[in-house]
Amino acid sequence: MTTLPVLLSIPHGGTEIPEELKERICINPFDLFEDGDAFTQEIYHLQNRVTDVVTTDIARAFVDLNRSTDDMPPQNPDGLIKSKTCFQKPIYIQGKEPDNLLTRKLIERYYLPYHSRIREILKQETILLALDCHSMAAKAPAIAPDAGKKAKRPLVCLGNVHEKSCPNETVEKLSECFCRAFSLKRSQVSINQPFSGGYITRTYGRNPVPWVQVELNRLLYLASPWFDSSNLQIDKNRLKQLNHQFENALCLFFDMESTSTGK
Repeated sequence: MTTLPVLLSIPHGGTEIPEELKERICINPFDLFEDGDAFTQEIYHLQNRVTDVVTTDIARAFVDLNRSTDDMPPQNPDGLIKSKTCFQKPIYIQGKEPDNLLTRKLIERYYLPYHSRIREILKQETILLALDCHSMAAKAPAIAPDAGKKAKRPLVCLGNVHEKSCPNETVEKLSECFCRAFSLKRSQVSINQPFSGGYITRTYGRNPVPWVQVELNRLLYLASPWFDSSNLQIDKNRLKQLNHQFENALCLFFDMESTSTGK
């Protein structure tokens, strides 16, 4: 099997609570689940089928790896070390929020190694494409760029920060490949709407590797008949199917690339 020359980043697929925070939190399991990109490791992780994959075990609610180090509460409650979830649910017992010392410890232990790993992998000349892999709620939360809009979210959103993280031609080819692999209409795959790319895509894109932020709508798996919201259980076969479709999209992309370059 050919290894695809791709780096995959999955920053919001973790579910664990840092040991340092276990006595401080008040967030319940449902709100913790809803804040993260549930099951994205199962959907996007391609094991040894790509050059490398960077993941985390820690939940987004506690350390958001897709934020800059100066993106913090109170200016942004949904910053790197959050005070509230993206659905405005409190995370910590009042008076037990992380202080400056604990915040620095969390950054040093969980945030910095993730980004160091990305930078180290990007030194490899074999990497031709990098994807920052996410899922998005079917309905926009209040803090989202499309909050309050009546239009339905697409089933797939690909962001290239309006051509700052990769050429438009690249993301347009990738869009076509997602349509084919997931059997979607062109109208169901959007570019830069509602998300053009977060901190990871903005920081590492075109430096020199092209980056694209990928968002799969949770309607594709966190919905009937695959998901039971009463116990947060999911049909594992559906996750395997999405994983296979994602791999197919990447294979199609590199098939198109080799055809266009004559290699």
